[in-house]
Amino acid sequence: MRPFTALLLLVGTLLTAGGYGATFLFSMRFRSIGGNDFDTGIALGGAMVGTFAGVSLVGLFARYVGTARMSALAALCVGIGITGFAFVERVSPLYVIPGFILGLGWGAFYLAAPMSLAERTGDEERGRWFLRYGTFQMTGIGGCPALAAFAIRYFHWSVNSVLCVVGGLCVIASLMLETFGRLAPHPRFLPVQQRWLGNIGAIARTLAVYPIVMIALGACVFSGLMTFQMSLVQGTGAQASSFFSLYAITVVATRWLLSRLVTAMRPEMATKVLLVVMVLGIVAMFAVPYHVFFQLAAALLLGAGYGLVYPVIQTQAVNDSEAAHHQAALTWFVASYFVGAFGFPSVGGWVLVHIGKGALLTLIAACGVAALMLAFVRDRRRMEAMSAKV
Repeated sequence: MRPFTALLLLVGTLLTAGGYGATFLFSMRFRSIGGNDFDTGIALGGAMVGTFAGVSLVGLFARYVGTARMSALAALCVGIGITGFAFVERVSPLYVIPGFILGLGWGAFYLAAPMSLAERTGDEERGRWFLRYGTFQMTGIGGCPALAAFAIRYFHWSVNSVLCVVGGLCVIASLMLETFGRLAPHPRFLPVQQRWLGNIGAIARTLAVYPIVMIALGACVFSGLMTFQMSLVQGTGAQASSFFSLYAITVVATRWLLSRLVTAMRPEMATKVLLVVMVLGIVAMFAVPYHVFFQLAAALLLGAGYGLVYPVIQTQAVNDSEAAHHQAALTWFVASYFVGAFGFPSVGGWVLVHIGKGALLTLIAACGVAALMLAFVRDRRRMEAMSAKV
């Protein structure tokens, strides 16, 4: 790819990912109109349903529409969904509608955008481009709420104004992605396996089931700490914008500086070490009421642990499945991530409202520890399988 066309994809990804990052402002949005964190969870529950529809639509129509155009349409849906949250002025079930549209767009984008990149790169250069793509995506996810919180606090922007601006940027991203598809037509087509739902039985009989469940638990940790960060630090002197900013910076820095070190390690060891780092980040959040330093430590540990373990676990999900089910395993991996990212806030919001911050952090910690335990179980089963072959 030429630099200009690649830049269209990367910047379009950055802006679309910012649309997903704006969901971390929903807690503030609902509280401003008399709602609570449980309402935030319900809205994101609608987004979870939408993600499954979005992933399925890519499988049905990508071969006819093209993955780049699917990415452009998905970015447009993200923008419409985000903007929709700015125009509903009272808490009502209507919030499920923009939530569904948002999830529909993000689910389709999360699958179609990397596919459009894979179609246009060779085997030798694909890893380098995917690293760049992932870095731009994570920068958008963490950078958007950080900049938004800064604008709200220091420039006195309303949450509605921020959501409208982010929605507009997603429309620009849609135009950029459509232009990318026109300027860089793909030389080959990577088909999407449509029967991924029916292949769950075959995948469940392999070690791939462990990373698929692990990413759901990891996404629970990520979405729990990010979505409810404003509520978790309320009354402590810490600022949610500090957490978002440091998380984004850490993810980008560690992916550039430590990715080679992680890939040089045994995948099983890397997974365990990074999950331990992630769990330590959750533990640090328990101590935030005592000193704001622990919030910064939590952001650093979450960014380094979760930010680096995601691609490691993703690779395990594909490699642990049979060759005929690689695409299905990857699609299930993405769907499992969405269950944690959008589904957990529905449960976490109820826990936060009815039981309290300590209970929510305990639930998040339980998810992190469970993911770590599954890493040990997977490694043990892998060793048993290797011994049986010998």
